[in-house]
Amino acid sequence: MKADVSLEQRFIAEVDGFDFVAQDIDALLHALNDWLAKLNADLEAGRVRSDGLQSHSVLAREADAINTLLGDSTPTWTRQWTDLQVAQALADRFDDQALLLVFGKFNAGKSSFCNFLAERFAAHNRPVQYFHVDAGRVVETSEPFREGATETTSRLQGVRLGEKLALLDTPGLHSVTPENAALTQRFTDSADGVLWLTSSTSPGQVQELDELGRELHRNKPLLPVVTRSDEYEEDEVDGELVKCLRNKTAQRRALQEQDIRIRAQEKLVAMGVDAALLKSPVSISAYVARVEGQTPAALNEAGFERLYAALLDIAGPALAYKRRKRAEILLHHLEENVLGSLQRDAAPMLVGLTQSTQAALTMLEQQQEQLVNAVWRGIAPTLPALLDAHAATHDVKALCNTLSQAIFERFGREAERVLGDYAIVFDASLARIALDEKADFDEIVVERGAGGAVGIAVASEVAGVDYGRLHAALGHAIRECLLSLVSHATQQCRASITRLTALARELEEILARNEERLLGLKSKVRSESV
Repeated sequence: MKADVSLEQRFIAEVDGFDFVAQDIDALLHALNDWLAKLNADLEAGRVRSDGLQSHSVLAREADAINTLLGDSTPTWTRQWTDLQVAQALADRFDDQALLLVFGKFNAGKSSFCNFLAERFAAHNRPVQYFHVDAGRVVETSEPFREGATETTSRLQGVRLGEKLALLDTPGLHSVTPENAALTQRFTDSADGVLWLTSSTSPGQVQELDELGRELHRNKPLLPVVTRSDEYEEDEVDGELVKCLRNKTAQRRALQEQDIRIRAQEKLVAMGVDAALLKSPVSISAYVARVEGQTPAALNEAGFERLYAALLDIAGPALAYKRRKRAEILLHHLEENVLGSLQRDAAPMLVGLTQSTQAALTMLEQQQEQLVNAVWRGIAPTLPALLDAHAATHDVKALCNTLSQAIFERFGREAERVLGDYAIVFDASLARIALDEKADFDEIVVERGAGGAVGIAVASEVAGVDYGRLHAALGHAIRECLLSLVSHATQQCRASITRLTALARELEEILARNEERLLGLKSKVRSESV
């Protein structure tokens, strides 16, 4: 191409030569689908079982909620992917064209920008075709976009420039009509690059980039374009002072562009987006270029040669994105709908479950002491009556059997109250009271005689039974039984809690491992060597 060819001519020639041959990404698509299959298998194997817990317990309910979420996720992901494919069919009409999303708030000059580029392509004898979307159909029209002080279009519209480039002018993504909302999102999903238009009257409103979060996280190049980069100056016409709209000076444009670049970079970093996607801003004035006849000099002074240079710079990354788009679309689905939903919904639930298990372990220490004391208070007062009942027979074994049965029954009732969240298997053998042979009823013997007279025989007589030593031995034995019973029960509770904690952490590790695996695949998708 000749050295004196304008950047506008170079850009249009570059568009004519766009190559849309898709990369061989079948291996990547296979790897991404394998990732999803492995994730589903991991989640199925990592279900949070609540063995040893009653279904009504807080821990069991939390575990069940996580399992329900995981169980519902797979069909949800399948439905989302199916919906994506159905809606994608319409956007696929532009598969043989590079699609640039023209984004900006109302009054950013989007319609004027698109119309002006269409005029320039037509001036170079390239076909121009306007279109808009109506009731889900792409409708071609000969009418350019409506321009004015207020751009109020709420419909999706675009223009094909030549055979291989299309600009998509959307209303603010927050303001589309409900019937066009999904369709608008599908088109923006299909864009290969983003032109962010911002008026020089209020330039670089970086909060606008929040609405582009989905596209920017998808590694699409971003070119800021400062529109209406002009200002009124006084000039003398026929002897009278009049105000004329002139291009801003190169120095003023440079200062404004630098400010936008710095603030936009900071915003992208805060959004977790690679700031390298941001291209250097350029300033233009379509109005001044038109008024001055769209001559080469007028176009250059209005900033359009710099714009074409920037568009040439963005073309490479945009085409690279388009060539790997099938893998990107699947990657986006896995990142946003699949892993994103797990991180948003399941991860906090797992954190909450872990906190609940730790609280349950702390509470268990208190419940253990509470249970011992509750059973003791129920059994200890019954000892005197039991001792009286068996005093006549001195049958310590029968006494112990009766007491063992009472302890076990009482323990069961109190355990149900105190540890009712757990499914516990009680061991009756731990309630068995066994005393050594020395623990027995002691008889109270009274000697009767003649007051110590010599030669008079002294007679011994049993006056009653002393329970003191037996009562003490029984009290000690009861305490030992209670400690054994409670220890056995709380060990089961603790095992259930510990097992649940381990399962929750294992599921967290599953999410972390799969996130790492997907990041690795993401790097491969976006590798220059792919």
